[in-house]
Amino acid sequence: MTTLRLRAVAAAVLALLLGACAARPADDASPAGPSPSTPQTADPATVVLQVSEVGGFTTPALLAGRVPTVTVYADGRVLTDGPVVAMWPAPALPNLQVHRLDDGGVRELVDRALAAGVAEDTDLGSPPVADATSTRFTVRTGGETVTREVYALGIAGAGPEERPGEGPGPADGLGLTEEQLAARERLSELVDALRDPAQVLGADRVTGPEPYVADAVAALVSPYPEPGPEPAQPEQPWPGPPLPGEPIGPGITCVTATGDDAAAVLEAAASASSATPWTSDDGTRWSVVLRPLLPHESGCADLLQG
Repeated sequence: MTTLRLRAVAAAVLALLLGACAARPADDASPAGPSPSTPQTADPATVVLQVSEVGGFTTPALLAGRVPTVTVYADGRVLTDGPVVAMWPAPALPNLQVHRLDDGGVRELVDRALAAGVAEDTDLGSPPVADATSTRFTVRTGGETVTREVYALGIAGAGPEERPGEGPGPADGLGLTEEQLAARERLSELVDALRDPAQVLGADRVTGPEPYVADAVAALVSPYPEPGPEPAQPEQPWPGPPLPGEPIGPGITCVTATGDDAAAVLEAAASASSATPWTSDDGTRWSVVLRPLLPHESGCADLLQG
């Protein structure tokens, strides 16, 4: 399917996804869009657009616990990873923020993504950089899913005007052409824009951001390294479901805390760090990566998708 046809299909199905069920009067020319008071054909927690980092060299727990960079829902919620203080050890919980868009905002962000090339299949090159992540762009529009991955986008995303030297050809030894660099730059700019939707739609059309409070938290568990890191970290009693949970990958188990357990885990995590030894009732020390579940996620299995 050509790029233009793919864009047209994505846009058409998106209109069906976000369109209201209720019929409009014939003389009502206002555009259909998601509205809290309007019945929708889609579940409000349907993911319409998402940007996430996949792969790279890190531990299995951190791979599974990685939070998407941006997630846009059909009801106008936009979840983003907020800034994190550069310190060690890092906070136990990621800094998730939620924005809320006005009517039509979701459609405009998807249009912005399509214009940036998310639905295109042109070659973006593969920089000779080891162990980098790939940035995955996903647009879900009803029965259609468009996915594009870009390897080492953050490392090799500079536009041609930032390249040293003169004339066409590879830059900085990355082996990327001017066209590839320009396409990467458009996608890099898209990520920045989605992280701050007010810069795309205008501040009067976006509410927030405010902290995202999850209803459930997944705990990705592995044995605590002995001896532990220096300086030694204070222990915390684990307040959630019994550890270590069920295996979900090599050397990693997982439990999901919901209801009162989730509230207790979130409260305890506020005074913990990524290096905190969590102790079970028998005194065993565990390393735990806490991953708040997003509105469309229900448990540990959702963290292994893709």
